[in-house]
Amino acid sequence: MQPVIVILGRPNVGKSTLFNRLAQRRIALVHDTPGVTRDRKEVTARIAGRDVTLVDTAGLEEAPPDTVPGRMRASSEAALRNASLALFVMDARAGITPADRAFAAWLRRTRVPVLVVANKAEGRAGTTAAMEAFELGLGDPVPVSAEHGDGFGNLHDEIAARLGPAPEDEAEAEAERPLRLAIVGRPNAGKSTLLNALLGEDRMITGPEPGLTRDAVAVQWRDATGGEVRLVDTAGMRKKARVQETLEQMSVASTLAALKEAEVVVLVLDALLGMDEQDLRIARLAEREGRALVIALNKWDAVEDRNAARRRVEDALMTSLAQSKGVTVVPLSAATGRGVDKLMPAVRAAYALWNRRIPTGEVNRWFEAALARHQPPLVDGKRIKLRYATMPKARPPTLVIFGTRADVLPEDYRRYLVNSFRDHFTMPGVPIRLQLRSPRNPYAEDEG
Repeated sequence: MQPVIVILGRPNVGKSTLFNRLAQRRIALVHDTPGVTRDRKEVTARIAGRDVTLVDTAGLEEAPPDTVPGRMRASSEAALRNASLALFVMDARAGITPADRAFAAWLRRTRVPVLVVANKAEGRAGTTAAMEAFELGLGDPVPVSAEHGDGFGNLHDEIAARLGPAPEDEAEAEAERPLRLAIVGRPNAGKSTLLNALLGEDRMITGPEPGLTRDAVAVQWRDATGGEVRLVDTAGMRKKARVQETLEQMSVASTLAALKEAEVVVLVLDALLGMDEQDLRIARLAEREGRALVIALNKWDAVEDRNAARRRVEDALMTSLAQSKGVTVVPLSAATGRGVDKLMPAVRAAYALWNRRIPTGEVNRWFEAALARHQPPLVDGKRIKLRYATMPKARPPTLVIFGTRADVLPEDYRRYLVNSFRDHFTMPGVPIRLQLRSPRNPYAEDEG
């Protein structure tokens, strides 16, 4: 039997948009009017590397059973009874409402695992607002934007963690699942030439004209290590001001979708031009989505002062990509093939670090030593007491620290903890998520 994933939440929080995004096709009708969805919809979808039955439900509303909203709620409750996992959707922009709290309390009384999805969490402010959903007592919320596709790599990973190990036949198939690799960069950096060099054939049209590749093109391939790879070549990403034609806008959207679905991203730079703000913007997109990153420094054969060229790139990475400190840079020439053989070993190494899980005992031994070296600072004259740490998930590595007033920990101390963790466990070039938890009792509202 396929796992059943049911999408629940009050009206107009974006459940149907999320359903369409996860199903990867437009099935449910979407409109700003609350209550558009009245009957639940089901579809088989591929999520987190396995086939699941995805169920979109009507909005949860408190209403008498004999009314339309009451019957809609009864239909949603019936869907939940057969669920392997419930995705409880809330609106990060609107914040937690009394209705959200009431339905969260109801969900906590069920036996179905629940994952909170904080939708409409566009940008840094939206991600911060999404953390308010932790108060619902249903675990860590996953911030996403169903409309724009942000955060779906993390959502797939969290769904995989909640569903648990696949049956043996599925697990064997998962072991053979290809590594998802996206090649990204500015126009004319040599992305398609690199893909052809990796495959050993002229799979993509190449030439000196920028913009020859207009859509993300996926190729299944087995690399020299014997592993399967789903390799995606993407259209070049220009600055927003230069993205004018409708066709090019679609190309950029296709590139962003490929980046979000990837596990490892290879950012191709033109070594003659170095790393500019657009390259950094693309790298930050990969970092924001929590993808492992490798830099391919292309056209290396044409560089005269190689030490200076490499130093400029590494300085740009050091100052502008704090979350990917130590990212691997592979100099190569896609046109001649020189250095291309070093790219996939670097990709595999980054992928292994991205997947690495560290036991809680080891994490806390590092944590105690880090605190002993550098105590948390005073904030408003009061000491912040950090108690313990754990690493609940990888893909990307996620560090959760618990303590009194942990949520007001200054940004520079957070960077200290992340850098110390990265250095101690030798995890260069991989984005590390840090989440801080202060004690609170989310079940208090159920008492009495």
